[in-house]
Amino acid sequence: MSLLSPHPNIVQIFDVYDSEDSLSIVMELCESYSLYDLVIRTSGGLNEVKSATIMRQLLEAIAHCHRFNIVHRDIKPDNVLFDSRNRVKLADFGSADRLGAGEGMRSVVGTPYYVAPEVLTGREYNEKVDVWSAGVVLYVMLAGIPPFYGETVEEIFEAVVRGNLRFPPRIFRTVTTEAKDLLKKMICRDISRRISAEQALMHPWIVGGGETTAPVD
Repeated sequence: MSLLSPHPNIVQIFDVYDSEDSLSIVMELCESYSLYDLVIRTSGGLNEVKSATIMRQLLEAIAHCHRFNIVHRDIKPDNVLFDSRNRVKLADFGSADRLGAGEGMRSVVGTPYYVAPEVLTGREYNEKVDVWSAGVVLYVMLAGIPPFYGETVEEIFEAVVRGNLRFPPRIFRTVTTEAKDLLKKMICRDISRRISAEQALMHPWIVGGGETTAPVD
């Protein structure tokens, strides 16, 4: 966190107190609920306008991290908080690391439903793992369920590695083609074709705030 300049969509740390038996962190005050709680309370997922508003701010936070070569590596609804003005605040940089120039990462970190496939297969990876995870967060916001599911952690990992992204008609019947297009570009197994956070911010669905006249498939 010390490598990052302040950003309105990242939880600010004011001070750290380290003693022999404890570590205390003084951080910005946020509301008592996370995006996870918000999705759970909203049966069937959030509407597109609400989802786009939250995703734009989350992408702003991720893009800011990537400008400083910081990879969060644990983007998930539990780590998306809100302040008193309902602004998104990305939190929990416990798994974050700095990406060296011309280097990749190999450590296996992340949360089962949200981790990118290249992390699980032991391949060298980069900042685009955060984009994959943010894409899964967007899917969860719109559908109320994750795109890759299993009864055990192993089954979840297998589903993530396969990366067969589907849009069940029963759940996605009212979701626009623009929203699904963004999901396909973020949750893309081919890292070379997966868009960056900056590119995602320029996607028509994000720019339009989820208010689109694009047809539903």
